[in-house]
Amino acid sequence: MPPETIRAWLREAESLLAAGAHPEHARLDAELVLRHILQQDRAWLIAHADDSVSSHSAQHFEELLRRRILGEPVQYILGETEFHGLTFAVQPAVLIPRPETELLVEHVLHFVLSLESPRILDLGTGSGAIAIALAVACPQAQLVAVDLSPAALAVAEKNAALHRVQDRIDFRASDFFSAIGDLRFDCIVSNPPYVPVADKETLAVEVREHEPALALFAGDDGLDAYRRLIPTSLSHLTRGGMLALEIGFGQKEPVSALLVAAGFQHIEILPDYQRIPRVAVAVAPVL
Repeated sequence: MPPETIRAWLREAESLLAAGAHPEHARLDAELVLRHILQQDRAWLIAHADDSVSSHSAQHFEELLRRRILGEPVQYILGETEFHGLTFAVQPAVLIPRPETELLVEHVLHFVLSLESPRILDLGTGSGAIAIALAVACPQAQLVAVDLSPAALAVAEKNAALHRVQDRIDFRASDFFSAIGDLRFDCIVSNPPYVPVADKETLAVEVREHEPALALFAGDDGLDAYRRLIPTSLSHLTRGGMLALEIGFGQKEPVSALLVAAGFQHIEILPDYQRIPRVAVAVAPVL
């Protein structure tokens, strides 16, 4: 006999999810899915734990749980995620924004907030999370955000409209700088693909089977995107402009070498919350 109350549904869902790849998230995932269906917050679930669940809601809950058990990220199931204090629509066309990428946004903000009218380029915008977070936090900024994927750009434009910054972000279909022309920027920011193809099987099933390969993989050593964008970035930065990049595990030295070879100055590699080198920042020569 199926469960009847919210408490019972959550208990059974937690038990089913605990057998999956991330048992530590079982309770949270179950709550997130049920909250999404009922359109209620966690406090409501607790207060109404003994309420019954309608057959329609129960059926929907079972369908979404099945997707989660098969490894689909909960963010895609819900259709949204949080990043830098903002809610973003996400779907399989875009990479799910990670908390570590918020550090990239913070380092860019530290640089651009002191500028009167900063011009920022976001390369490989995906869901638009970086560009939109910057636009919201820096109202004086004008941005160009590019992506090779038309489907990703559609998601990014939807998110920009959601946060009412669409008038300050110029979204363009572009393979890195191909649609940029001779524009120059005070800051170029990018979270490019940086996973080596050989590492695919080491990734969690949620990532390798569900997130877009175009946004993940970058050649045999994961450095292909950096080799393309770092040398070209210099010709699209103003004097003293900043390049800010997210980097992968073990990429501190090769990315630093690419920045030096391209002529960048004041190169810094900054750690994430686990003290793993995660953000590379460098400055274009003033002279």
